[in-house]
Amino acid sequence: MLKTNNKFIGRHVILEINECNNKKIKDIETIEQIITEAALTAGKEIKEVIFKKVNNQSIIGVVMTAETNLTIHICPEIEYAAVNLFTYNKRVDPFAAVDLITEKFEAEITKVDEIKRGNIKENKLGSLIHFC
Repeated sequence: MLKTNNKFIGRHVILEINECNNKKIKDIETIEQIITEAALTAGKEIKEVIFKKVNNQSIIGVVMTAETNLTIHICPEIEYAAVNLFTYNKRVDPFAAVDLITEKFEAEITKVDEIKRGNIKENKLGSLIHFC
């Protein structure tokens, strides 16, 4: 394994949930409420919330905070949602949002992956201090 002195400035968590509560996964107001609540577990101040129904079924949503952005794409016809959560705040636990989303949608099947973002040399961190 290659060893480096590099650090990461962000975490990108990818969540897939299947076999969700049929009523919740189809209701745009419920979805917005759940995702906004989840974003607040990973950030302090909501900056923007956008949720839209597309193709008469799918729902896409974005919630941005000062430290985090959370997106969701829902295919209610198959009770499936894809969620992306990115944060650069080291004090934030993105898995608290994952747990909340999984619980509130009553998902039977979940898959979670994490990617470290912003692989940079440690000596470059000083110029990015406003992000972390």
